Amino acid sequence: MSAYLDTHVAVRLANGDLRLISPSALEAMSKTDLLISPMVLLEIEYLFELKKKIKLSAEDIRRKLEFELGVRVCDFSFPEIVKVASREKWTRDPFDRLIVAHAKANGISTLISEDRKIRENYPRTVW
Repeated sequence: MSAYLDTHVAVRLANGDLRLISPSALEAMSKTDLLISPMVLLEIEYLFELKKKIKLSAEDIRRKLEFELGVRVCDFSFPEIVKVASREKWTRDPFDRLIVAHAKANGISTLISEDRKIRENYPRTVW
C-alpha cells in the first residue's frame, strides 16, 4: 500500500518538523510506502524560487526525503494523470489538481494533506 505526500507535508518532513503533522497523518505514513508526485517537486521549486519559507531546493528536499525516509518520486504515466486531472473541476490550482490526480490515478491511493479543500474533494485524504 502506498500514500502520497502533498507539498506542505513533504516540506515539513524534510525540515524534521513533525509537530505540525497530525497524529493520524503520522500513523498513516508509518504504515505505507511513501510517494510524492513530480508536481510536488515542481511546486516546492516554485515556492523556493519565490522565497516562500522554503530553505532547500526541490532536489535537495527530494534527496533528503529519499535518504532519510525512503520517499520515492512516483513515475506513474503523466498522460494518465493529466486525463484524471482534467476531471478534477473543484479547484483552479494546477498543483492541487495534479497532485490529487496522481494519487487517484495510481489505484486511488491515500493522500496525506492538511489542505481543507483537498480533504473535502478527495475522500482518501488523511489528516
